[in-house]
Amino acid sequence: MNILMHCVYYPPEIGGLESHVHHLCRALVEHGHQVDVITSRSMAGTPRFEVMDGVEVHRTWFPGKNTLGWLAHAAGSLPSSMTLARDADILHAQAFQSIPPLLAARARVGVPLVSTWHTSHFLRLAENPVTGSLLGRLVQASDANLAASAEIASTAERLAPRSRVRAVTNGVDTALFKPRKAVSLEAGGTRRRLVVPRRLFRKNGVEFAIRALPIIAERHDVEMLIIGDGPERKSLESLASNLNVQERIQFIGTQAHSEMPMLISRYELAVFPSLMEATSVAALECMSCEVPVAASRVGGLPEIVDDDVGGLFEPGNAEDLAFVVGQLLDDPALSSKGRVARSRVLSSWSNDRLAQYHLELYEKVIRRRCELMK
Repeated sequence: MNILMHCVYYPPEIGGLESHVHHLCRALVEHGHQVDVITSRSMAGTPRFEVMDGVEVHRTWFPGKNTLGWLAHAAGSLPSSMTLARDADILHAQAFQSIPPLLAARARVGVPLVSTWHTSHFLRLAENPVTGSLLGRLVQASDANLAASAEIASTAERLAPRSRVRAVTNGVDTALFKPRKAVSLEAGGTRRRLVVPRRLFRKNGVEFAIRALPIIAERHDVEMLIIGDGPERKSLESLASNLNVQERIQFIGTQAHSEMPMLISRYELAVFPSLMEATSVAALECMSCEVPVAASRVGGLPEIVDDDVGGLFEPGNAEDLAFVVGQLLDDPALSSKGRVARSRVLSSWSNDRLAQYHLELYEKVIRRRCELMK
């Protein structure tokens, strides 16, 4: 099968969506399929064309990470979409900005289109009557729709009542994200260790993990590693200083994806204080490393986190976050929750299972399209 993917961002860009799309594409290639990806030159120095893990990546012009940039990328990718669609059996849009050029390609070559709805940004746009109506039309126009969480799926179905939207949780590279030998950052260290692998944007709620730290520290000698960068870094560092917990927190910025399993495995508990979330790939990656997860009760996080693998707290509530984390640190069965988490990822959220699901859907959509054209 020849599969044409379209997404705005792709590795070496770092993020949950970028990681999900690449791992899905790589798994599809490993199943013996041809995969082409149309994406943007969002990072300086990236080539217009390269092959990554067997995936053929085509990059088009991208003026900036804003609405104008997304629209320009959608328009600028139209020639590549038209050309590559000629040999494709299925088209797959991994961002709503990707749908218009693929709809144009579908109109030209008659190849069916699958759209996946990701991220909390979709939920924000859905609240606006104008953008919500536009999104509903895009959902309706697709031959099949997937969503990264049940919340996004139900919202998409509300916008397009005649459409069915399937919730499919993102996958994890379980061969890369596996338990590593846990080594304290300092030999002989006795502190309890929390990791927060989050980009530093307001929606990820890292502020509340920092605000919870002095409360947690009243009962536990604890340290926190924050992995990720973003526009809130300076304000978060200032917050840590103002709360007098700066010596308990280490900000190390963005790290290579290949280094994440070793970093994560050094810590006892991962914290995801999100204010908005689809289904967090980073949370699944921590679970795959046998690290329990404490997460906000928001978006798709309750679909993957429960008391068997960690715990849930109210979003935007530092006191509740501190209470749940404190309970988990007191739990002698904390490490066993990590083992349950790994087992759950292997059974439900591996990239191989994700690829198989997509292939079954592609075949069903292609058959249905062929029947309609008879």
